Amino acid sequence: MNIRRARTAALAAVAVLAAAVALTPPPAAHAEEPDPGWTVTESGPLGPADRDLLVRVRLAGLWEAPAGKQAQDRARGEKVKEIGHHISAEHIALDAEVLKVAAQLQVAVPDRPNAEQQGWLDELNGLRGEAWDNVFIARLRVAHGKVFSVVAAVRAGTRNEVIREFAQKAVTIVMRHMTYLESTGLVDYNSLPAPPTPAAAPNSAAGPRTGGTPEPMIWLILATSLAVGAVTAARVRHPR
Repeated sequence: MNIRRARTAALAAVAVLAAAVALTPPPAAHAEEPDPGWTVTESGPLGPADRDLLVRVRLAGLWEAPAGKQAQDRARGEKVKEIGHHISAEHIALDAEVLKVAAQLQVAVPDRPNAEQQGWLDELNGLRGEAWDNVFIARLRVAHGKVFSVVAAVRAGTRNEVIREFAQKAVTIVMRHMTYLESTGLVDYNSLPAPPTPAAAPNSAAGPRTGGTPEPMIWLILATSLAVGAVTAARVRHPR
């Protein structure tokens, strides 16, 4: 093969590969099928986690508001009575917001505590004084810690504007209540659930490509390099 034929063949190969790359559609996105639990609203998509948030906050108010009100008659410490009053009043206000948002987004919410929460209320009904204080603080602190993680996660990832605004209010109130409860000095931190173990960092070498040169362009660059190499080799073999 002389230099002219080698050059022509190489350029033709590059042209064919470039055309193939240009005509190849981009890889299809691995889009998941729409979740049947999602609905479209004026404030954005509404998903299962958004509805779960409203249900959980509603349930929290259905037992924590009565428990806080009960503190006025059964608690021994004045500090416990004070925070019981604040927690009750703030849950009543938050509950009104839950019902408003639930009606707007057409989400069904419960109208009574669940079995576990009713059990906590029954437990408190049988206590007075110091024993009541300790159980009240222990039950509410654990419950607030659980709902806090749910509210924070929804606030971080919801696609619905109304839920985002509601979650912002709820996470502020839940955090404030945790601070109220801890201010009594009665929280046994060793009895609280341990924080979740952090997930291991993904191995970037094995993970999907997130940047850099697109794969078709890599092949084009490789083919061009091979073509240039072929032309160069032909020139070396058959100098002018």
